[in-house]
Amino acid sequence: MDMTNQDYGKLVNQRSKPSPMGKNMLCAFLVGGAICAAGQGLLTLYKNWGLDQDGAATAVSVTLILAAALLTGLGWFDKLAKFAGAGTLVPITGFANAMVSPALEFKSEGLITGTAVKLFTVAGPVLVFGISASVVYGMILCLFRLA
Repeated sequence: MDMTNQDYGKLVNQRSKPSPMGKNMLCAFLVGGAICAAGQGLLTLYKNWGLDQDGAATAVSVTLILAAALLTGLGWFDKLAKFAGAGTLVPITGFANAMVSPALEFKSEGLITGTAVKLFTVAGPVLVFGISASVVYGMILCLFRLA
């Protein structure tokens, strides 16, 4: 079958269902807002537990990354993302999902040759090195402060 781009565009428009844009925007707004509200609640909680602003903000970031990675590993993040659409792309949870999802797909190839390699491929060496280096530097800083 020989079609022009215009003919193909018309065919696609005829066959595709209209997107419920209002519903999609509302779901994205509510879920994205809930993630942000949870982050703000965690910030208040961590500050009440005695952390300063920077420490509490760091703890919130770690908690949200851990939660998104855990939900991705359990297969629940994808279900939430199907419902919420762009609402789950709040940068920190979207980043965690982007890191964990491809690694899970390649876990059958082994811990090193599958999961670890895919983490480097997806997130890029700069991200993985930056996170790893910050952990090492933080440990060194803690060691020198204790001495």
